[in-house]
Amino acid sequence: MVSRAQLDFVRARVNAGQQPWKTAYDQMSASDYASLSRTPKPRAVVECGPVSKPNFGCTDERQDAIAAYTDALAWYITGDTRYAAKAIALMDAWSAVIVDHTNANAPLQSGWSAASWTRAAEIIKHAYRNWPNAGRFATMLRKVYLPKVINGMPTYNGNWELVMMEAAIGIGVFLDDRAVYDRAMATFRARVPAFIYLAKDGPYPVPPAGTNIDTRSEIIDFWQGQSTFVDGLSQETCRDFTHTGYGLSSISHVAETARIQGDRVYTEVKERLQQALSLHAKYELGTAVPSWLCGGSVHHGLGPVTEVGFNALSFRLGIDMASTRSYTETKRPQGTNSLFVAWETLTHASNPN
Repeated sequence: MVSRAQLDFVRARVNAGQQPWKTAYDQMSASDYASLSRTPKPRAVVECGPVSKPNFGCTDERQDAIAAYTDALAWYITGDTRYAAKAIALMDAWSAVIVDHTNANAPLQSGWSAASWTRAAEIIKHAYRNWPNAGRFATMLRKVYLPKVINGMPTYNGNWELVMMEAAIGIGVFLDDRAVYDRAMATFRARVPAFIYLAKDGPYPVPPAGTNIDTRSEIIDFWQGQSTFVDGLSQETCRDFTHTGYGLSSISHVAETARIQGDRVYTEVKERLQQALSLHAKYELGTAVPSWLCGGSVHHGLGPVTEVGFNALSFRLGIDMASTRSYTETKRPQGTNSLFVAWETLTHASNPN
Protein backbone atom coordinates (compact mmCIF):
# COMPACT_ATOMS: atom_id res chain seq x y z
CA MET A 1 0.00 0.00 0.00
CA VAL A 2 3.03 2.29 0.24
CA SER A 3 5.69 2.60 -2.43
CA ARG A 4 9.36 3.33 -1.94
CA ALA A 5 8.84 6.82 -3.36
CA GLN A 6 6.07 7.47 -0.85
CA LEU A 7 8.26 6.26 2.02
CA ASP A 8 11.17 8.40 0.86
CA PHE A 9 8.84 11.42 0.81
CA VAL A 10 7.69 10.68 4.37
CA ARG A 11 11.20 10.08 5.68
CA ALA A 12 12.42 13.42 4.34
CA ARG A 13 9.55 15.32 5.93
CA VAL A 14 9.79 13.59 9.30
CA ASN A 15 13.52 14.12 9.48
CA ALA A 16 13.02 17.80 8.62
CA GLY A 17 10.43 18.15 11.37
CA GLN A 18 7.68 19.11 8.93
CA GLN A 19 3.96 18.80 9.73
CA PRO A 20 1.75 16.85 9.80
CA TRP A 21 4.27 14.06 9.25
CA LYS A 22 6.43 14.75 12.33
CA THR A 23 3.47 14.71 14.71
CA ALA A 24 2.12 11.62 12.98
CA TYR A 25 5.46 9.88 13.37
CA ASP A 26 5.65 10.88 17.03
CA GLN A 27 2.18 9.43 17.56
CA MET A 28 3.27 6.15 15.98
CA SER A 29 6.60 5.91 17.78
CA ALA A 30 4.95 6.58 21.15
CA SER A 31 2.43 3.77 20.66
CA ASP A 32 2.74 0.30 22.13
CA TYR A 33 2.97 -1.02 18.58
CA ALA A 34 6.44 0.54 18.21
CA SER A 35 7.82 -0.88 21.45
CA LEU A 36 11.11 -2.68 20.94
CA SER A 37 10.36 -4.75 24.03
CA ARG A 38 7.19 -6.20 22.53
CA THR A 39 6.92 -9.97 22.91
CA PRO A 40 4.98 -11.72 20.11
CA LYS A 41 2.10 -13.95 21.14
CA PRO A 42 1.65 -16.50 18.36
CA ARG A 43 -0.56 -19.53 18.63
CA ALA A 44 -1.22 -22.47 16.36
CA VAL A 45 -4.97 -21.94 16.07
CA VAL A 46 -6.56 -18.50 16.38
CA GLU A 47 -10.22 -18.86 17.31
CA CYS A 48 -12.49 -15.86 16.80
CA GLY A 49 -16.21 -16.08 17.33
CA PRO A 50 -18.81 -13.41 16.53
CA VAL A 51 -17.60 -10.03 17.84
CA SER A 52 -14.45 -11.94 18.84
CA LYS A 53 -16.20 -14.06 21.46
CA PRO A 54 -14.38 -16.29 22.10
CA ASN A 55 -11.15 -14.39 21.59
CA PHE A 56 -8.33 -16.91 21.53
CA GLY A 57 -5.45 -15.03 19.94
CA CYS A 58 -7.58 -12.65 17.86
CA THR A 59 -6.42 -9.40 19.45
CA ASP A 60 -2.87 -10.69 19.85
CA GLU A 61 -2.62 -11.58 16.17
CA ARG A 62 -4.02 -8.28 14.90
CA GLN A 63 -1.82 -6.26 17.24
CA ASP A 64 1.33 -8.18 16.38
CA ALA A 65 0.60 -7.67 12.67
CA ILE A 66 0.09 -3.93 13.12
CA ALA A 67 3.23 -3.83 15.25
CA ALA A 68 5.24 -5.49 12.48
CA TYR A 69 4.02 -2.86 10.02
CA THR A 70 4.73 -0.11 12.56
CA ASP A 71 8.28 -1.38 13.06
CA ALA A 72 8.85 -1.65 9.31
CA LEU A 73 7.81 1.98 8.90
CA ALA A 74 9.92 3.07 11.87
CA TRP A 75 12.97 1.32 10.44
CA TYR A 76 12.54 2.91 7.02
CA ILE A 77 12.10 6.39 8.44
CA THR A 78 14.84 6.29 11.11
CA GLY A 79 17.30 3.76 9.72
CA ASP A 80 17.42 2.10 13.16
CA THR A 81 17.86 -1.58 12.36
CA ARG A 82 16.41 -2.63 15.71
CA TYR A 83 12.97 -1.85 14.28
CA ALA A 84 13.56 -4.04 11.23
CA ALA A 85 14.75 -6.82 13.50
CA LYS A 86 11.63 -6.49 15.62
CA ALA A 87 9.36 -6.58 12.57
CA ILE A 88 11.12 -9.74 11.42
CA ALA A 89 10.89 -11.30 14.90
CA LEU A 90 7.14 -10.73 14.98
CA MET A 91 6.59 -12.17 11.50
CA ASP A 92 8.90 -15.11 12.17
CA ALA A 93 7.19 -15.92 15.47
CA TRP A 94 3.82 -16.27 13.81
CA SER A 95 5.00 -18.04 10.67
CA ALA A 96 6.66 -20.69 12.85
CA VAL A 97 3.48 -21.52 14.75
CA ILE A 98 0.13 -20.68 13.17
CA VAL A 99 -1.74 -23.31 11.18
CA ASP A 100 -5.39 -22.18 11.16
CA HIS A 101 -8.16 -19.73 12.02
CA THR A 102 -11.45 -21.11 13.31
CA ASN A 103 -14.99 -20.12 14.34
CA ALA A 104 -17.38 -17.62 12.77
CA ASN A 105 -15.04 -14.65 12.39
CA ALA A 106 -12.15 -16.64 10.91
CA PRO A 107 -12.44 -15.04 7.42
CA LEU A 108 -12.69 -11.52 8.82
CA GLN A 109 -9.85 -12.07 11.28
CA SER A 110 -7.70 -13.50 8.51
CA GLY A 111 -8.44 -10.47 6.34
CA TRP A 112 -7.66 -7.93 9.04
CA SER A 113 -4.40 -9.62 10.03
CA ALA A 114 -3.10 -10.44 6.56
CA ALA A 115 -3.73 -6.86 5.41
CA SER A 116 -1.20 -5.65 8.00
CA TRP A 117 1.20 -8.59 7.69
CA THR A 118 1.65 -8.07 3.95
CA ARG A 119 2.37 -4.33 4.32
CA ALA A 120 5.11 -5.08 6.81
CA ALA A 121 6.46 -7.95 4.76
CA GLU A 122 6.69 -5.94 1.53
CA ILE A 123 8.83 -3.25 3.17
CA ILE A 124 11.15 -5.75 4.81
CA LYS A 125 11.41 -8.02 1.76
CA HIS A 126 12.20 -5.29 -0.77
CA ALA A 127 13.89 -2.56 1.26
CA TYR A 128 15.61 -4.27 4.21
CA ARG A 129 16.04 -7.65 2.48
CA ASN A 130 17.97 -9.50 5.22
CA TRP A 131 15.16 -11.87 6.15
CA PRO A 132 16.16 -15.57 6.13
CA ASN A 133 12.66 -16.85 6.95
CA ALA A 134 10.84 -14.87 4.28
CA GLY A 135 10.01 -18.10 2.46
CA ARG A 136 8.36 -19.58 5.54
CA PHE A 137 6.30 -16.40 5.94
CA ALA A 138 5.21 -16.67 2.30
CA THR A 139 4.12 -20.26 2.91
CA MET A 140 2.09 -19.09 5.92
CA LEU A 141 0.29 -16.50 3.80
CA ARG A 142 -0.51 -19.01 1.08
CA LYS A 143 -1.57 -21.93 3.25
CA VAL A 144 -3.07 -20.33 6.36
CA TYR A 145 -4.50 -16.97 5.30
CA LEU A 146 -5.29 -17.17 1.60
CA PRO A 147 -7.76 -20.09 1.81
CA LYS A 148 -9.79 -18.17 4.40
CA VAL A 149 -10.16 -15.01 2.30
CA ILE A 150 -9.95 -15.80 -1.41
CA ASN A 151 -13.51 -17.14 -1.83
CA GLY A 152 -15.11 -14.00 -0.41
CA MET A 153 -18.33 -13.68 1.59
CA PRO A 154 -20.91 -12.19 -0.82
CA THR A 155 -23.94 -12.55 1.46
CA TYR A 156 -22.22 -10.83 4.41
CA ASN A 157 -21.96 -7.11 5.06
CA GLY A 158 -19.59 -5.55 2.54
CA ASN A 159 -16.75 -4.67 4.89
CA TRP A 160 -16.07 -8.41 5.29
CA GLU A 161 -15.53 -9.19 1.64
CA LEU A 162 -13.71 -5.94 0.94
CA VAL A 163 -11.04 -6.49 3.59
CA MET A 164 -10.79 -10.14 2.59
CA MET A 165 -10.00 -9.03 -0.96
CA GLU A 166 -7.62 -6.40 0.37
CA ALA A 167 -5.77 -9.18 2.17
CA ALA A 168 -5.85 -11.52 -0.84
CA ILE A 169 -4.52 -8.81 -3.14
CA GLY A 170 -1.74 -8.03 -0.65
CA ILE A 171 -0.89 -11.72 -0.53
CA GLY A 172 -0.88 -11.91 -4.31
CA VAL A 173 1.54 -8.98 -4.48
CA PHE A 174 3.88 -10.41 -1.84
CA LEU A 175 3.86 -13.86 -3.47
CA ASP A 176 4.19 -12.38 -6.97
CA ASP A 177 1.17 -14.53 -7.82
CA ARG A 178 -0.76 -12.83 -10.60
CA ALA A 179 -3.54 -15.42 -10.57
CA VAL A 180 -4.32 -14.73 -6.91
CA TYR A 181 -4.16 -10.99 -7.51
CA ASP A 182 -6.46 -11.15 -10.54
CA ARG A 183 -9.01 -13.40 -8.86
CA ALA A 184 -9.23 -11.19 -5.80
CA MET A 185 -9.38 -8.04 -7.91
CA ALA A 186 -12.31 -9.44 -9.90
CA THR A 187 -14.22 -10.07 -6.67
CA PHE A 188 -13.31 -6.60 -5.43
CA ARG A 189 -14.47 -4.93 -8.64
CA ALA A 190 -17.81 -6.72 -8.38
CA ARG A 191 -18.28 -5.83 -4.71
CA VAL A 192 -17.59 -2.08 -4.82
CA PRO A 193 -20.79 -1.21 -6.78
CA ALA A 194 -22.75 -3.39 -4.33
CA PHE A 195 -21.30 -1.44 -1.40
CA ILE A 196 -21.56 2.18 -2.61
CA TYR A 197 -24.61 3.40 -4.48
CA LEU A 198 -24.68 5.85 -7.39
CA ALA A 199 -27.85 7.11 -9.06
CA LYS A 200 -26.66 5.68 -12.37
CA ASP A 201 -27.11 2.20 -10.88
CA GLY A 202 -30.86 2.65 -11.18
CA PRO A 203 -33.56 2.97 -8.53
CA TYR A 204 -31.94 0.32 -6.33
CA PRO A 205 -28.34 -0.67 -5.55
CA VAL A 206 -26.41 -3.30 -7.45
CA PRO A 207 -26.99 -6.71 -5.82
CA PRO A 208 -23.93 -8.49 -4.42
CA ALA A 209 -22.55 -10.82 -7.07
CA GLY A 210 -23.11 -14.53 -6.62
CA THR A 211 -26.16 -14.17 -4.37
CA ASN A 212 -29.92 -14.37 -4.61
CA ILE A 213 -30.31 -10.92 -3.05
CA ASP A 214 -32.05 -9.32 -6.00
CA THR A 215 -35.67 -8.34 -5.20
CA ARG A 216 -36.64 -4.89 -3.94
CA SER A 217 -37.42 -6.13 -0.43
CA GLU A 218 -34.27 -8.25 -0.24
CA ILE A 219 -32.06 -5.34 -1.31
CA ILE A 220 -33.67 -2.95 1.17
CA ASP A 221 -33.25 -5.51 3.93
CA PHE A 222 -29.59 -6.02 2.94
CA TRP A 223 -29.10 -2.25 3.06
CA GLN A 224 -30.17 -2.17 6.72
CA GLY A 225 -33.79 -1.22 5.90
CA GLN A 226 -32.87 1.90 3.93
CA SER A 227 -35.27 2.47 1.03
CA THR A 228 -34.12 5.88 -0.27
CA PHE A 229 -30.85 5.78 -2.15
CA VAL A 230 -28.54 8.71 -2.93
CA ASP A 231 -25.01 9.04 -4.30
CA GLY A 232 -22.44 7.81 -1.80
CA LEU A 233 -24.80 5.82 0.41
CA SER A 234 -23.18 2.62 1.62
CA GLN A 235 -24.70 -0.77 2.22
CA GLU A 236 -23.67 -0.34 5.88
CA THR A 237 -24.45 3.37 6.38
CA CYS A 238 -27.57 2.62 8.40
CA ARG A 239 -25.79 -0.05 10.39
CA ASP A 240 -23.15 2.39 11.59
CA PHE A 241 -20.43 4.63 10.19
CA THR A 242 -17.66 2.56 11.82
CA HIS A 243 -18.28 -0.56 9.73
CA THR A 244 -18.92 1.64 6.71
CA GLY A 245 -15.49 3.17 7.33
CA TYR A 246 -13.90 -0.28 7.32
CA GLY A 247 -15.27 -0.88 3.83
CA LEU A 248 -14.26 2.54 2.52
CA SER A 249 -10.80 2.02 3.94
CA SER A 250 -10.37 -1.31 2.16
CA ILE A 251 -11.55 0.22 -1.12
CA SER A 252 -8.92 2.95 -0.71
CA HIS A 253 -6.22 0.44 0.22
CA VAL A 254 -6.92 -1.80 -2.76
CA ALA A 255 -6.99 1.12 -5.18
CA GLU A 256 -3.71 2.44 -3.76
CA THR A 257 -2.05 -0.97 -3.96
CA ALA A 258 -3.28 -1.42 -7.51
CA ARG A 259 -1.97 2.02 -8.47
CA ILE A 260 1.49 1.07 -7.23
CA GLN A 261 1.22 -2.15 -9.27
CA GLY A 262 0.36 -0.13 -12.37
CA ASP A 263 -3.40 -0.76 -12.44
CA ARG A 264 -5.81 2.17 -12.80
CA VAL A 265 -8.37 0.98 -10.26
CA TYR A 266 -8.86 4.52 -8.94
CA THR A 267 -10.33 5.41 -12.32
CA GLU A 268 -12.99 2.75 -11.77
CA VAL A 269 -13.85 3.51 -8.13
CA LYS A 270 -13.14 7.23 -7.79
CA GLU A 271 -16.73 8.49 -8.22
CA ARG A 272 -18.15 6.02 -5.71
CA LEU A 273 -15.32 6.58 -3.25
CA GLN A 274 -15.52 10.37 -3.58
CA GLN A 275 -19.27 10.41 -3.02
CA ALA A 276 -19.13 7.98 -0.08
CA LEU A 277 -16.32 9.81 1.69
CA SER A 278 -18.09 13.12 1.17
CA LEU A 279 -21.49 11.92 2.37
CA HIS A 280 -20.21 10.28 5.55
CA ALA A 281 -17.74 13.06 6.37
CA LYS A 282 -20.58 15.60 6.09
CA TYR A 283 -22.66 13.86 8.72
CA GLU A 284 -19.63 13.17 10.91
CA LEU A 285 -19.02 16.92 10.93
CA GLY A 286 -22.48 17.60 12.31
CA THR A 287 -24.83 18.13 9.38
CA ALA A 288 -28.36 17.32 10.51
CA VAL A 289 -29.50 13.85 9.45
CA PRO A 290 -32.64 14.02 7.28
CA SER A 291 -35.62 11.88 8.17
CA TRP A 292 -35.28 9.73 5.04
CA LEU A 293 -31.75 8.62 6.03
CA CYS A 294 -31.65 5.76 8.51
CA GLY A 295 -34.87 6.95 10.09
CA GLY A 296 -33.32 10.32 10.89
CA SER A 297 -30.53 8.97 13.10
CA VAL A 298 -27.09 7.56 12.34
CA HIS A 299 -24.39 5.96 14.45
CA HIS A 300 -21.24 8.07 14.02
CA GLY A 301 -17.65 6.91 14.31
CA LEU A 302 -16.15 6.85 10.81
CA GLY A 303 -12.66 6.48 12.24
CA PRO A 304 -9.13 7.11 10.88
CA VAL A 305 -9.96 5.95 7.37
CA THR A 306 -9.96 8.96 5.04
CA GLU A 307 -6.31 9.87 4.41
CA VAL A 308 -5.55 7.38 1.62
CA GLY A 309 -8.68 8.07 -0.41
CA PHE A 310 -8.55 11.81 0.20
CA ASN A 311 -4.90 12.02 -0.83
CA ALA A 312 -5.55 10.07 -4.02
CA LEU A 313 -8.72 11.85 -5.09
CA SER A 314 -8.24 15.39 -3.83
CA PHE A 315 -4.51 15.97 -3.54
CA ARG A 316 -3.35 13.95 -6.54
CA LEU A 317 -6.40 14.17 -8.84
CA GLY A 318 -7.63 17.62 -7.77
CA ILE A 319 -11.22 16.64 -6.99
CA ASP A 320 -12.98 19.12 -4.71
CA MET A 321 -13.93 17.30 -1.49
CA ALA A 322 -14.61 20.02 1.08
CA SER A 323 -16.30 17.87 3.72
CA THR A 324 -13.73 15.12 3.43
CA ARG A 325 -10.92 17.67 3.63
CA SER A 326 -12.39 19.20 6.77
CA TYR A 327 -12.90 15.81 8.42
CA THR A 328 -9.45 14.56 7.44
CA GLU A 329 -7.57 17.65 8.58
CA THR A 330 -9.42 17.93 11.90
CA LYS A 331 -8.73 14.27 12.69
CA ARG A 332 -4.97 14.46 12.07
CA PRO A 333 -2.89 12.65 12.90
CA GLN A 334 -5.04 9.67 11.99
CA GLY A 335 -3.67 6.74 13.95
CA THR A 336 -4.94 3.16 14.10
CA ASN A 337 -8.27 1.43 14.57
CA SER A 338 -6.40 -1.55 16.10
CA LEU A 339 -7.79 -3.83 13.39
CA PHE A 340 -6.09 -3.16 10.06
CA VAL A 341 -5.85 0.64 9.62
CA ALA A 342 -2.66 2.30 10.86
CA TRP A 343 -0.71 5.56 10.58
CA GLU A 344 -2.18 6.89 7.35
CA THR A 345 -1.56 10.57 8.06
CA LEU A 346 2.09 9.60 8.26
CA THR A 347 2.13 7.61 5.04
CA HIS A 348 -0.40 9.41 2.84
CA ALA A 349 -1.05 12.98 3.94
CA SER A 350 -0.31 15.28 0.97
CA ASN A 351 1.91 12.59 -0.52
CA PRO A 352 2.33 13.25 -4.25
CA ASN A 353 3.98 9.92 -5.09
